[in-house]
Amino acid sequence: MVEHVTIIMIEDDEGHARLIEKNIRRAGVNNEIVAFRDGTSAVNFLFGADGSGRESSGRALLVLLDLNLPDMTGVEILGRIKQNEHLKRSPVVVLTTTDDKVEIQRCYDLGANVYVTKPVNYENFANAIRQLGLFFSVIQVPETD
Repeated sequence: MVEHVTIIMIEDDEGHARLIEKNIRRAGVNNEIVAFRDGTSAVNFLFGADGSGRESSGRALLVLLDLNLPDMTGVEILGRIKQNEHLKRSPVVVLTTTDDKVEIQRCYDLGANVYVTKPVNYENFANAIRQLGLFFSVIQVPETD
Protein backbone atom coordinates (compact mmCIF):
# COMPACT_ATOMS: atom_id res chain seq x y z
CA MET A 1 0.00 0.00 0.00
CA VAL A 2 1.17 3.51 -0.69
CA GLU A 3 3.00 4.84 2.38
CA HIS A 4 0.84 7.93 2.89
CA VAL A 5 -2.38 5.91 3.37
CA THR A 6 -3.67 6.15 6.94
CA ILE A 7 -5.55 3.13 8.26
CA ILE A 8 -8.48 4.09 10.50
CA MET A 9 -9.36 1.16 12.78
CA ILE A 10 -12.72 1.38 14.54
CA GLU A 11 -12.79 -1.58 16.92
CA ASP A 12 -14.12 -1.56 20.49
CA ASP A 13 -12.56 -4.89 21.55
CA GLU A 14 -9.04 -4.07 22.71
CA GLY A 15 -7.84 -7.64 22.21
CA HIS A 16 -9.13 -7.70 18.63
CA ALA A 17 -7.58 -4.30 17.96
CA ARG A 18 -4.15 -5.50 19.15
CA LEU A 19 -4.46 -8.69 17.13
CA ILE A 20 -5.49 -6.79 14.01
CA GLU A 21 -2.60 -4.34 14.28
CA LYS A 22 -0.03 -7.03 15.08
CA ASN A 23 -1.01 -9.19 12.12
CA ILE A 24 -1.25 -6.28 9.68
CA ARG A 25 2.33 -5.44 10.72
CA ARG A 26 3.37 -9.08 10.27
CA ALA A 27 2.13 -8.83 6.69
CA GLY A 28 4.64 -6.00 6.15
CA VAL A 29 2.17 -3.10 6.19
CA ASN A 30 3.83 -0.20 8.03
CA ASN A 31 1.23 2.49 7.43
CA GLU A 32 0.02 4.67 10.27
CA ILE A 33 -2.90 3.07 12.12
CA VAL A 34 -5.21 5.42 14.01
CA ALA A 35 -7.37 3.37 16.38
CA PHE A 36 -10.75 4.26 17.86
CA ARG A 37 -12.68 2.24 20.46
CA ASP A 38 -16.06 3.84 19.76
CA GLY A 39 -17.97 5.31 16.86
CA THR A 40 -18.31 8.84 18.24
CA SER A 41 -14.57 9.55 18.41
CA ALA A 42 -14.02 7.95 14.99
CA VAL A 43 -16.81 10.04 13.44
CA ASN A 44 -15.41 13.20 15.05
CA PHE A 45 -11.99 12.40 13.57
CA LEU A 46 -13.28 11.50 10.11
CA PHE A 47 -15.82 14.28 9.70
CA GLY A 48 -14.05 17.04 11.66
CA ALA A 49 -15.41 19.77 13.88
CA ASP A 50 -17.93 21.01 11.31
CA GLY A 51 -19.12 17.51 10.34
CA SER A 52 -18.38 18.03 6.64
CA GLY A 53 -15.46 15.63 6.23
CA ARG A 54 -13.57 18.45 4.51
CA GLU A 55 -10.73 18.20 7.05
CA SER A 56 -9.94 14.74 5.66
CA SER A 57 -9.49 16.17 2.15
CA GLY A 58 -6.23 15.32 0.46
CA ARG A 59 -5.60 12.34 2.73
CA ALA A 60 -5.76 8.72 1.65
CA LEU A 61 -7.75 6.73 4.19
CA LEU A 62 -8.59 3.07 4.51
CA VAL A 63 -11.20 2.28 7.16
CA LEU A 64 -11.36 -0.97 9.14
CA LEU A 65 -14.82 -1.01 10.67
CA ASP A 66 -16.38 -3.24 13.31
CA LEU A 67 -20.19 -3.26 13.13
CA ASN A 68 -20.83 -3.83 16.83
CA LEU A 69 -19.76 -0.67 18.65
CA PRO A 70 -20.91 0.54 22.09
CA ASP A 71 -22.36 3.89 21.01
CA MET A 72 -23.54 3.50 17.41
CA THR A 73 -23.58 0.84 14.73
CA GLY A 74 -20.82 0.41 12.21
CA VAL A 75 -23.58 0.40 9.58
CA GLU A 76 -24.39 4.02 10.51
CA ILE A 77 -20.73 5.00 10.16
CA LEU A 78 -20.43 3.15 6.84
CA GLY A 79 -23.49 4.97 5.50
CA ARG A 80 -22.15 8.36 6.56
CA ILE A 81 -18.72 7.71 4.99
CA LYS A 82 -20.15 6.55 1.67
CA GLN A 83 -22.63 9.47 1.48
CA ASN A 84 -19.97 12.08 2.22
CA GLU A 85 -18.54 13.84 -0.83
CA HIS A 86 -15.03 13.97 0.71
CA LEU A 87 -14.85 10.43 2.10
CA LYS A 88 -16.98 8.30 -0.25
CA ARG A 89 -14.01 6.89 -2.21
CA SER A 90 -12.17 5.75 0.92
CA PRO A 91 -12.18 1.95 1.00
CA VAL A 92 -14.09 0.50 3.95
CA VAL A 93 -13.35 -3.02 5.16
CA VAL A 94 -16.06 -4.31 7.47
CA LEU A 95 -14.44 -6.64 10.00
CA THR A 96 -17.03 -8.18 12.31
CA THR A 97 -18.31 -11.33 13.99
CA THR A 98 -21.69 -10.88 12.26
CA ASP A 99 -22.18 -13.35 9.42
CA ASP A 100 -25.88 -12.63 8.87
CA LYS A 101 -26.61 -12.62 5.12
CA VAL A 102 -28.98 -9.64 5.40
CA GLU A 103 -26.35 -7.60 7.27
CA ILE A 104 -23.67 -8.53 4.73
CA GLN A 105 -25.92 -7.48 1.84
CA ARG A 106 -26.83 -4.23 3.62
CA CYS A 107 -23.16 -3.32 4.06
CA TYR A 108 -22.39 -3.94 0.39
CA ASP A 109 -25.48 -1.97 -0.61
CA LEU A 110 -24.19 0.95 1.47
CA GLY A 111 -20.83 0.79 -0.29
CA ALA A 112 -18.58 -1.48 1.79
CA ASN A 113 -15.60 -2.57 -0.29
CA VAL A 114 -14.86 -5.77 1.63
CA TYR A 115 -16.79 -7.71 4.29
CA VAL A 116 -14.77 -10.07 6.49
CA THR A 117 -16.29 -12.21 9.23
CA LYS A 118 -13.95 -12.52 12.21
CA PRO A 119 -13.27 -16.19 12.87
CA VAL A 120 -13.93 -17.15 16.49
CA ASN A 121 -10.75 -19.21 16.70
CA TYR A 122 -7.68 -17.10 17.62
CA GLU A 123 -5.32 -18.70 15.10
CA ASN A 124 -7.85 -18.46 12.26
CA PHE A 125 -8.51 -14.82 13.16
CA ALA A 126 -4.78 -14.02 13.17
CA ASN A 127 -4.37 -15.77 9.82
CA ALA A 128 -7.34 -13.92 8.28
CA ILE A 129 -5.86 -10.57 9.36
CA ARG A 130 -2.42 -11.45 7.96
CA GLN A 131 -4.10 -12.24 4.62
CA LEU A 132 -5.97 -8.94 4.83
CA GLY A 133 -2.61 -7.22 5.46
CA LEU A 134 -1.22 -8.82 2.29
CA PHE A 135 -4.28 -7.51 0.45
CA PHE A 136 -3.62 -4.03 1.88
CA SER A 137 -0.06 -4.17 0.60
CA VAL A 138 -1.24 -4.32 -3.03
CA ILE A 139 -4.42 -2.23 -3.21
CA GLN A 140 -4.55 1.34 -4.47
CA VAL A 141 -6.32 3.86 -2.23
CA PRO A 142 -7.51 7.21 -3.65
CA GLU A 143 -7.03 10.44 -1.77
CA THR A 144 -10.15 12.07 -0.42
CA ASP A 145 -11.45 15.07 -2.36
